[in-house]
Amino acid sequence: MPLTQQEPLVHAKGLSKSFGAVLALQGAELRIGKGVCIGVAGHNGAGKSTLMNILCGTLQPDAGSLHLAGQDMVQAGSRWDVREARRVGIRRVFQELSLCDNLTLAENMHIASPLPGRHWRRDAAALLMAQLDLIFPGHGLKPHQLAGDVPIGKRQMVEIARAFVDADHPLRLMILDEPTSSLDPRCADQLLAHIRRFVAQGGSCILITHKLDEIFAVADRVVTMKDGRIVDDCPRADTDRSRLVRAMGQNEDLEKSRQHRQTDHSDAREWVRIAAAGGSAEFVVRSGEVIGMAGLAGHGQTALLVRLFRATQQGGDTSHQVGCKLAFVAGDRQTDGIFPLWSIARNMSQASLAAFKRYGLLDPARERSMVEQWRTRLGLRTDDVNLPVLSLSGGNQQKVLFARALAADAGMVLMDDPMRGVDVGTKQDVYQLIRAEAAAGRSFVWYSTEFEELYHCDRVYVFNSGRIVGEISRAELTEEKVVNMSFEAAAA
Repeated sequence: MPLTQQEPLVHAKGLSKSFGAVLALQGAELRIGKGVCIGVAGHNGAGKSTLMNILCGTLQPDAGSLHLAGQDMVQAGSRWDVREARRVGIRRVFQELSLCDNLTLAENMHIASPLPGRHWRRDAAALLMAQLDLIFPGHGLKPHQLAGDVPIGKRQMVEIARAFVDADHPLRLMILDEPTSSLDPRCADQLLAHIRRFVAQGGSCILITHKLDEIFAVADRVVTMKDGRIVDDCPRADTDRSRLVRAMGQNEDLEKSRQHRQTDHSDAREWVRIAAAGGSAEFVVRSGEVIGMAGLAGHGQTALLVRLFRATQQGGDTSHQVGCKLAFVAGDRQTDGIFPLWSIARNMSQASLAAFKRYGLLDPARERSMVEQWRTRLGLRTDDVNLPVLSLSGGNQQKVLFARALAADAGMVLMDDPMRGVDVGTKQDVYQLIRAEAAAGRSFVWYSTEFEELYHCDRVYVFNSGRIVGEISRAELTEEKVVNMSFEAAAA
């Protein structure tokens, strides 16, 4: 349906939603024009996902309305679902990935956009590969690959590509929820460039991200949410990072973090030493060090973390010797992190249960004390830790994984891109915890797809094709040096 010059594509008015006693969204109003990108920021639990769930039809509002091109689509209590939202051109890429691991990439494409005829596999593969080539040139994916065999970063690329495919109903509004959380910087830049092209061609986009630089790179307007409300909505030109962070109610400390004092760990106890094995640098971790892992996603960083962790498990990988107990913080929390049928408290305490034994039995008071301590230290947004862990937002689920690892009796914590979907304020809190724990002698091995996080590391190893191709001290660390090292090794 045609739009007038003043008429928004989407107009949400007075949307509210409660879950029991929790008021998740309070009177939200949002206008989205044609050919506009809206950047949405806010801490975990601010109401972003609830608002987007209403826009894309997965939730019904308790109050308010939704108009598309002037037509009333949603009144409280009326029919509005994912199928109807898709019919009118609204799609969403969720923060939590939804591919079926036992199906091929082409079959996952067919589930999202069913194709007629006997040759649907061939047609689905062609559609998916064409979109991947457009958004992520050089992606290296094949349509016959099983989704479960593909690294998380490339699974996220498939999720994004299949959402942009115009197989049934024309796409008018794309909602992207933390779309770069598992992408390396190169792939993230490719996606941002595609968003700009999509908007320039008349499409509309909502980009939810905790990476504030991405908002300023592509958004025409910036919306900030806090405690279920929209607290700021302004043109990108009228805001800056400081205003955005203040509106979120957070304090930013990046520059201070980048400048924290370099510590000499050469005399510290050595926990891990792995020979170069075809690369150019040994992998060494000493007590009290924070070691970074960089390079293009899927080039061996996660695989090394897994091998190290298995080396300490009974009957596990013995190819690497580790001199201390290990804890693991997974980035793919749904697959490798949380126990979805357990409570928040039991997810948090799972790695420390042995410490709560008294006369051979579990002491609930000790467990409860530890859980409450870490709930407070990490600012976990829940009033009842006995609720199911899935009652938490994605970022708060990630806090539970941090609490589990940091509460454990482990000399080294392995972190596999752990800040996926975590807000700015929580990141700063975790960075401070890592520095404090490192100062007390605990070691961290940290793979991150966010370059700025590498400034929190004492040394950074750059990976390519499963090999370590270089080592950089924090004092010498630059993004250009990491990228050049990665691609020079690839060319060689």
